[in-house]
Amino acid sequence: KVTIKGIERELICPACKELFTHPLILPCQHNVCHKCVKEILFAFEDTCADGGSESSNQSSPRIKICASSMDRIDRISRSGTKRNSLTPRSSLFPCPGCQRDIDLGERGINGLFRNFTLETIVERYRQAARAAIAIMCDFCKPPPQESTKSCMDCSASYCNECFKIHHPWGTVKAQHEYVGPTTNFRPKILMCPEHEMERVNMYCEICRRPVCHLCKLGGCHANHRVTTMSTAYKTLKEKLSKDIEYLISKESQVKGHITQLDLLLKETECNSERAKEEALHRFEKLYHVLEEKKSAALRAIEVSKNLRLEKLQIQAEEYQGLLENNGLVGYAQEVLKETDPSCFVQTAKQLHVRIQKATESLKSFRPAAETTFEGFVVDIAKQEEILGDLSFHSNGLEIPEINEEQSRMYNKALISWECPGKTDSADIYILEYRKLNREEESATWQEIEVCSKSKVISDLDEDSSYAFRVRGYKGSICSPWSREVILRTPPAPVFSFLFDDKCGYNSEHLLLNPRRTSVESRAGFPLLLGSERMQVGCYTTLDYIIGDTGIAKGKHFWAFHVEAYSYLVKVGVVSSNKIQKLFHNTHDMTSPRYEQDSGHDSGSEDAFFDSSQPFTLVTLGMKKFFIPTTPTAPKDPVSRILPLPSYLGICLDCDKGKVGFYDAGHMKCLYECEVDCSGIMYPAFALMGGAAVHLEEAITAKYGEYHEDI
Repeated sequence: KVTIKGIERELICPACKELFTHPLILPCQHNVCHKCVKEILFAFEDTCADGGSESSNQSSPRIKICASSMDRIDRISRSGTKRNSLTPRSSLFPCPGCQRDIDLGERGINGLFRNFTLETIVERYRQAARAAIAIMCDFCKPPPQESTKSCMDCSASYCNECFKIHHPWGTVKAQHEYVGPTTNFRPKILMCPEHEMERVNMYCEICRRPVCHLCKLGGCHANHRVTTMSTAYKTLKEKLSKDIEYLISKESQVKGHITQLDLLLKETECNSERAKEEALHRFEKLYHVLEEKKSAALRAIEVSKNLRLEKLQIQAEEYQGLLENNGLVGYAQEVLKETDPSCFVQTAKQLHVRIQKATESLKSFRPAAETTFEGFVVDIAKQEEILGDLSFHSNGLEIPEINEEQSRMYNKALISWECPGKTDSADIYILEYRKLNREEESATWQEIEVCSKSKVISDLDEDSSYAFRVRGYKGSICSPWSREVILRTPPAPVFSFLFDDKCGYNSEHLLLNPRRTSVESRAGFPLLLGSERMQVGCYTTLDYIIGDTGIAKGKHFWAFHVEAYSYLVKVGVVSSNKIQKLFHNTHDMTSPRYEQDSGHDSGSEDAFFDSSQPFTLVTLGMKKFFIPTTPTAPKDPVSRILPLPSYLGICLDCDKGKVGFYDAGHMKCLYECEVDCSGIMYPAFALMGGAAVHLEEAITAKYGEYHEDI
C-alpha cells in the first residue's frame, strides 16, 4: 500500500505550486491546473501584445500566479460573459513543467483532457490530510449529519437517511453509483473534447491521447495509428505494472544510490566551504595589493602637495615683501635714509641686485608650482577590464574559436564558432560584440547568451567594423575569451533580387536553378555549332542575364560568388533605357582586338566608359579580377590584375552616380567608377564558355540553426 504523504511532490502544480485543481493534460504530457493554463495564456498574450519580440516571449510567466490575476478570471466569470471570452486566443502555451512552448492546436484549452485519475489521487491525499474533518450531508436540515456515502451520478454526499429518501427502491435513482464520502465527482464516461457528444473509445498511438471514432474518420487523427481503448488500457497497465515491479525489486539499489547522494551532498557542502575560503583568500590578496597601491598613491599626492605649498608660500612671502613698508621694499626705503656714502654703497650694491630680481619676476610672473594634479590620475581602464573578466577559469573547459570562413556579414551578421576538442563541454556561450569607432574607442561590449554554436545578429550599422568574441560557460565555470575577430558590414543596405528568366534570357546557353539564384553557362553543342565559322579570331558572343528587380534611387549593395572554373564572366549594372541595346547587339566579337576589356592597346578600352555604351561591367575569369583601363588606372597590365575574391560585391549609389566593386569577404573596395543612372538600374551579368554565378543568400534569423541541422 502506497503512503499518500510520500507522493505529495507529484501532486503539486508546477505553475501555482499548490495541489492540482482540475488538472489538464498538455501535449507534452505534463499536468497544469485549468485556471493556471488560462492565466498563463492571458499573461502570455499580454506580453506578446506589449512587446511582440523574442525577448518578450522568453519572459513567459512560469512562476506562481498572483492573486490579482486570479481575481481577473473570477471577475470575468461573474460578469456573465460567454465561455469563449474566457478562452485565450493564443494556441502557444509556455509549459511550466518542461520550459518549452507547446502548440495547443486550433481548439486551444478546449482540446485538452482533464486528468481525472490525478484528480482522484489528489482528493485521496486531501482526505488523508484532513482525516479529522468529516464530509457533511448536503441534504440534511441544520444541523447537518456526517455523510456516509456520495453519489457519483448526483455529484452529492448523503447520510444514510437522506440517501434512502433521494434514492428510493424501484426508481431509476436506485441504480446510481455510490462510493464513500468524497468531494471529487468525475463523469462516468470520458467525452471527446473535439466532439463533445462522443465518448472516447480509441487511443491514438501517435499523439498518445484518447480519441473518438469521429476523430479517426475525418478529424486530425485520420491517418494516425490507433488501437481500442481496452487494448491500450491493458497494454499500458501491463507496462506500468512491470516498470513499477522493476523499480520495487531494485529498492536496495535505490537506497544505495540515496546513501551515495547523501554523502555527495555532505561532500559538496565541504568542498563549497573550501572553495569559498580559497576565493576569499585570493580576493583578500587583491585587496592587500590595492590597499598598498592606494596608500602609495595617496602618499605621493601628499608629498607633492606639501612641496608645492612650500614653494608657493615662499613665493607669496617674497611678493609680500615688495609692498611699501614691508619686507624688501621697506628695508630698501630705510637704506635710502643713509647719508654716509661709503656705508650706503656697501649696503646698496647687494640690495640693488635683489631689487632687480624682484622687478624682473614682477614683469614675468609665474607661480612657483602647478596647482593641478593631472599627473597623479590613476589609469585603471585596463585593470577594470581585467577585473570585469575575473571569473572561475577551468583548464578542462576549452576556449572556443570563431570560424571566420563560416561567419558572414551581409544583411545581418552570422557568427559561428567551434571548440578545438571533439566534445563540447560548455552548456551555454556568451557572445560579445562592439562597434570599432575611432571617435569612441572605449565602446561597450554588447552581450548575448547563446545555447548553440552560431548566432544571427541584426540591427548593425552600415559600413562599420565590429569586433566579436565568445566564451563558454559550464555552470559557474567559464573559459577565457576567444581571439577577437573583426568583420565589416556592407557599405549600403543589401539589395535582394533573382535572375530574370524572361527579359533576354537565352535558355540554350544559360541554365538557371529552380530558385533563380544561380546561373550557369553551358559550353555545349550549341556553342560548338556557333564556332563552325572559326577560321581566324573568335566568333563567340557573351550571353547576358539581368536581375528581376531594378533600382531607381538610393544606395544599394549585393554580393555573389563566381565559380573558380569560370572562363569569362562580366558583372556590373545596366540602365533600363539601354537593355534593348544590350540584348540586341548583333555584331560578334570577331577578334580579341575588339574585346572591350581585352587588355590590348587598341584604343577600344576608352569606349568602355563612354556613357553611350549599353552597360558598365568589369571582367572576371580564370580566378582573376581585371581592373578596367582608365586614365587614373595603373599603366602596367600586371598591376591591373588581382586575385578573384571568393565573394564579390557591387555597391550602386544612384544619387552620386557611382558603382563600386568590392571584395565582399572583407568589404574592401577594389574598383570604383562613375555610371549614368538616368534610368532604372538593373544588376547585369554576362557569361561565356564554362562559367557559373551564385547570388549570395540573405541571412535569416534561423540561418545558423538550419545549416547546423544540415
